Amino acid sequence: MSLPGQERHDLDPGRVGQRLEPRCVLGCGGPVQQPLSHIHRQSTISDQCRGGKRSAALRDQLVCARFRDIRTGHRVERITCTEDGAGFQAATADGGVFTAPLVIAATGAFSRPYRPAVPGLDSFAGTVLHTSDYRRPEPFTGRRVVIVGGGNSAVQIAIELAAVADVTLATRHPLRFMPQRIAGRDIHLWLQRTGLDTAGWARPLLTGGQGTPVMDTGTYRDTVASGNPDRRPMFDRLDGDQVIWSDATREPIDAVLLATGYRPGVDYLAGLGALDEHGTPSHRAGVSTTVPGLGYVGLEWQRSFASATLRGVGADARHVLTRLLKRSRRNGAAAPAGDPASVHGGSGAGEVR
Repeated sequence: MSLPGQERHDLDPGRVGQRLEPRCVLGCGGPVQQPLSHIHRQSTISDQCRGGKRSAALRDQLVCARFRDIRTGHRVERITCTEDGAGFQAATADGGVFTAPLVIAATGAFSRPYRPAVPGLDSFAGTVLHTSDYRRPEPFTGRRVVIVGGGNSAVQIAIELAAVADVTLATRHPLRFMPQRIAGRDIHLWLQRTGLDTAGWARPLLTGGQGTPVMDTGTYRDTVASGNPDRRPMFDRLDGDQVIWSDATREPIDAVLLATGYRPGVDYLAGLGALDEHGTPSHRAGVSTTVPGLGYVGLEWQRSFASATLRGVGADARHVLTRLLKRSRRNGAAAPAGDPASVHGGSGAGEVR
């Protein structure tokens, strides 16, 4: 966190790369040049997707090149306004307090697994697992499994499990697929070259109002169409060890996997009035609409399709910081020497490791 006259930043190395299993297929390809001026220009998306070590090395290179004073090991539990209203105070789990005139919450959009209010889920007699905790198919061998969700993770895991288990995808809408490669090039390259990658207006075009489609590597659509795994409309509820489908039929099942995505892990901002009734940041293009001096980086669709990716986060960061500084100067607040913003980044609940 920044103190007046100092450069001090709380950053989290992140744990996404550490959680990845060999089975994971990352929805990215290359080469797609990164708009990060302070790292090697030839770094590509495909380089970063080779595993956690590559991502960690890229991150460390970027961070060490930019920040002179990095404080790690602090878990921020609560951020409040200072008594004079001119800035913020961040209270950490170890009793520390950091003060800054501006705060950017960079804990991202994928730090808090989302568990929807599925009727009967809490009393379901079988196994309930969010896909963030899924590691391998063997524990489900010979079992009846229902996967809730229709995104990339849902389809990838369903296809893997279908080799050893009886698997159904339960979704509210028919599955939508987008080819991973078009004319021999990765879809992300086309999105970048056409400008759709960073165009906020392109969201309805890319999602169809039903979320991001499944990136089809060439086999996903055909495999699901074959019926193994199969896809059914979302069930009505769970009852004991049974699922009750929309046509009122009952069926005993062994496990429910929730491929229901994530929500931003920003509970530490709750006391500021920065979040809506769902615990989601209230913002416009990354700038808080309820708390002056507060911004966000890394939220899904913060400004565009690329907002939650390395290739898009740089432009978002510049946009947010520029507007925060402009508002601060307009209001007569003095910016501290050095880097004026406190950057709080991490993988969940304000954790900095």
